[in-house]
Amino acid sequence: MAVLPIIIAPDSRLKIVCDPVDEVNDEIMRLMDDMLETMYLAPGVGLAAPQVGVAKRVIVVDPAPRGAEPLPLKMVNPELIRASDETNKHEEGCLSFPDHYSDVIRPSKINVRYVDEANQKTELEAEDLLATCIQHEMDHLDGVLFVDHISLLKRNIIVRKLIKSKKQAAE
Repeated sequence: MAVLPIIIAPDSRLKIVCDPVDEVNDEIMRLMDDMLETMYLAPGVGLAAPQVGVAKRVIVVDPAPRGAEPLPLKMVNPELIRASDETNKHEEGCLSFPDHYSDVIRPSKINVRYVDEANQKTELEAEDLLATCIQHEMDHLDGVLFVDHISLLKRNIIVRKLIKSKKQAAE
């Protein structure tokens, strides 16, 4: 396994729509394993392939609390098939937006269909933090970022800070 570099916003690679995966082969398995290792080291609770420069519809999530037994979930070609009318507000962050957080409102329960690591179509009902994580990572696959769900003012403040940080790091 390998730790992959995480793309930091703003970066146009985070705004692309990813391509579907034809099958879960050794390359995709290795990608998912590397993504999990990268996510755990970061540390984070989710990571999408475009965040590591791969334009494929692949996500990994693990909402287990720090120190608890890991509960990794690997999803290929995830699609939302149902979302509740009931919503939750969670403070979200993103490994591509280090040290920036904002409240985001999303459906509290979802059903998602995906291909698992054994190349089998699977359905999952998720709620609360797991539902939020999955929705956040699925957004990445369509070039949607968590800051796209907040006010333009808050989004612009976060993006300006990241641009400034990138400039300072380059000096």
